[in-house]
Amino acid sequence: MNRWFWPGREDRVRLPAGLALALLAALGGGGRWGEAQTRVERNVVYAVVNGVPLALDLYFPDRGTPPLPVAMYVHGGAWMQGDKSEGARLTDVPELLGRGYLVVSVNYRLAPAARWPAQIEDVKAAVRFLRASAERFGLDPERIGAWGSSAGGHLVAMLGVADASAGFDGSGGNTGVSSRVRAVADLFGPTDLTQPGVATSSAVLALLGPAPTTAALAAASPVTYVTPDDPPFLILHGDQDTAVPLSQSVILHEALLAAGVPATLVVVRNAGHGFKPVGGNPQPSREELSRMIADFFDGTVKPVSPRGTLRRRLDRRS
Repeated sequence: MNRWFWPGREDRVRLPAGLALALLAALGGGGRWGEAQTRVERNVVYAVVNGVPLALDLYFPDRGTPPLPVAMYVHGGAWMQGDKSEGARLTDVPELLGRGYLVVSVNYRLAPAARWPAQIEDVKAAVRFLRASAERFGLDPERIGAWGSSAGGHLVAMLGVADASAGFDGSGGNTGVSSRVRAVADLFGPTDLTQPGVATSSAVLALLGPAPTTAALAAASPVTYVTPDDPPFLILHGDQDTAVPLSQSVILHEALLAAGVPATLVVVRNAGHGFKPVGGNPQPSREELSRMIADFFDGTVKPVSPRGTLRRRLDRRS
């Protein structure tokens, strides 16, 4: 497994034909992905917490035979804003649908109205709902992967490393169902909130409260929960990111490798937060990164395990 992957110019690829049309279709509901009509189920309530309904959207591929592998997206927005209809999802969905994934995008409670750990409790509840609703949606409960950007990257990283013993599975229904995922793609998410500059950021203070202790910061940090049985990770981060320093991804990557967890860190050159261009064209391009995410899920989520193999692993982690 690569410790560092810093691609050069020779790795560039062309944008697949029809991608721009596909993105517009995603924004408008059912639409054309290539030549096929995409079925979309929007605003499916996966949990009601303190009277607040929490919803997700499902994008069904035009190819593939149920039960389908699942790629679940968690949006960013500093834990304070954003929506399941926004973010990196819009770039990555066409590639994943084209490869036969059922794509899911989830909302979660936002800070400061909802303090930590509401956000990870909601994301875990969404996974449990999907797993419990496998027959309804024609999905494979043993083949669920997650990806997210910025605050969403933090949440999918937590989803990957924090098992039921962390105490984040107690709300949102379907208790007793595992929230384990098979792989995680973390796009420039914070991973160690105790670090100088991160601990005192306005986003972290909104998430945890005005004066979080070191213990509270650590308890909200994915790096705290890394263990050898965590799923494989793909971590993507821009080398010019000033909102979430590249060092945050390096910290998680090194912790995963030290625990023996398969992990790859891709450093995107000339890229700031959200892979925005800084000083040149980002390399790899955003379209190439979408293909990397899909390739990663193809190697980790899509393969069908002998029936019950992953279920036994889920039961051990649940």
